[in-house]
Amino acid sequence: MSELLVAKVDDLADRERRIVVEGPLEIGVFRLGDEFFAWESNCPHAGGPVCQGRIMNRVNEVLDDEKRAHGYEFVDADVHIICPWHGYEFNIRTGAHPGDRDTRLRGFPVTVRDGAVYVTI
Repeated sequence: MSELLVAKVDDLADRERRIVVEGPLEIGVFRLGDEFFAWESNCPHAGGPVCQGRIMNRVNEVLDDEKRAHGYEFVDADVHIICPWHGYEFNIRTGAHPGDRDTRLRGFPVTVRDGAVYVTI
């Protein structure tokens, strides 16, 4: 195992990412508040560079008790990465696809030490 320096903590704003490359491996490191998450930038659907995709909150359709639609809402607690190739979404905190918990990104441990963010590969 080796540890890669990603950035200083203060250099990554909330909801910002950094892409680090080690040989053929590309990893996206994301900041959500005071938490950091690292995922291989390889979409399990078709191999797209998922960590380079758009970051946005999950979208829910608002339904009443009779299942009539009343528009959409953004869920602040669930932030997703959207693969730029085919639109597959993954929760940044869990790496899981919201519709199929068995489809997920490969994760890596992240450490914050002495004001810097490191990922272990």
